[in-house]
Amino acid sequence: MKKLACVMALSAAFLSTEALAWGNEGHRAVGNIAQKLIKGSNAEKQVKALLLPGETLESITTLADSAKGGVGYPAPSPEMAAYAAAHPRHNEFHYANVPFQHDHYHDGIVGGSDVDIVQTLKQSIAVLQGKTDPVNNPRGFTPRQALLLIAHMTGDIHQPLHMGAAYVSADGKFVVPATKAEIDSVKIFESRGGNNLLLDDAKIDAVTKAVTGEAPYVPEGGKKYPTKPFHSYWDSTVVTYAMRRSSTRTPEQFAAKFTDPRQEVSVNTGDPVTWPYQWAAESLAAAKLAHQDVTVTKRDARTTSKGETAYTFGLEMGERYPVPSSDLARTQLIKGGYHLAALLKAIWP
Repeated sequence: MKKLACVMALSAAFLSTEALAWGNEGHRAVGNIAQKLIKGSNAEKQVKALLLPGETLESITTLADSAKGGVGYPAPSPEMAAYAAAHPRHNEFHYANVPFQHDHYHDGIVGGSDVDIVQTLKQSIAVLQGKTDPVNNPRGFTPRQALLLIAHMTGDIHQPLHMGAAYVSADGKFVVPATKAEIDSVKIFESRGGNNLLLDDAKIDAVTKAVTGEAPYVPEGGKKYPTKPFHSYWDSTVVTYAMRRSSTRTPEQFAAKFTDPRQEVSVNTGDPVTWPYQWAAESLAAAKLAHQDVTVTKRDARTTSKGETAYTFGLEMGERYPVPSSDLARTQLIKGGYHLAALLKAIWP
């Protein structure tokens, strides 16, 4: 893969069109698996009571993304527009930027925050458990909002780069900042969950046919970009690879193939409000695998319109990287569906 020198403007342009975690197909696959697994249970009954006419557990998995608005996202409904207005930091609910080298997430960890994905899931679970006091529900989520967030964020937290982030030293090495103050964009740079690590799109196209047996994906309108952020690769490309390599083409087909009582998936224990911490640890383990066989190349800097310096880095992946990465994505999507179902059943036994 050739080395890249790409300005932040190109990164921002690409992100505006493809920044949906797991993409719509991935989220719907997670929701469809869970939907099948709770069928006939009290959890299914309680979920339906919070749904609007025509909605399913699968269909609501994308609503939290629609609240973001903008190019590349589904248009928000009046309900989701009101939710976004009431929660100005809702974009931050979807992720944590914990150094991927860590084994566990804990409150106050570098890369975490009071509104990160673990805290958001924890609060949403508490609401559905009936704990709506300000201590357990500081954001004031309604039960329906809590369900929408759980349905979406359970998928998000199983996307490795939504939990484990890379931090890069000035000489292009992955490092672990001990404190937030060390992340200074002089000696240690943050990758924004891989959004500032840019892959060569031509290289990805070259391996697509070998991995999926199909021609490269061309976005609507036929417009291609010269780079793909590493985060977007994990949000979208690996989902396509995982489905095609599983001989499936839709979330429904994927869910049907992998919804099996014999499926081996990790089991969570203890109070359900602690489960997001357990999922975070599993996701960090996956993030370590996601960052294997990738190498940082050239750093690029530019001055933004605000007079700030912005940095991106080229990223090279091994030629076989799409195969293990799509295998890992398939595992994480399946886990997400099973964990979502188990959580809903634990909340509503």
